Amino acid sequence: MASRSLIAGIAYCGVVFAVGFVLGALRLTLVVPRLGETVAVALELPVILAISWMACRWLIARFAVPADRNARLVMGAAAFAVLMAAELGISMIIFGRTLADHLDQYRTAPSLLGLTGQLAFAAFPLLQAKL
Repeated sequence: MASRSLIAGIAYCGVVFAVGFVLGALRLTLVVPRLGETVAVALELPVILAISWMACRWLIARFAVPADRNARLVMGAAAFAVLMAAELGISMIIFGRTLADHLDQYRTAPSLLGLTGQLAFAAFPLLQAKL
């Protein structure tokens, strides 16, 4: 059970991260210059959350993740941990930030909006078990 949930969580993160990477590139190049970073993130958030919800549902079925609380918590926690590590890697490698710089970003409105979305993303496996 735990290994199935763990693999599903990693796959969930991979799918959503790939889509988020593309959306993020579009956001940075097309929307931020016109509307600013906070508005751009606020516009992107419902789109990525809808995609996350669908990806989560598909991967739960694909990996036959049980509906019990522990299995879904493992899936969500694994997805969140991998996502946070990937985000840190992108921040450091692409944007040249230090760990302290990356963490300091969470003091801004766009990053707090993003973190809120990431927490929702992590909760989706458990929420879907309740529905």
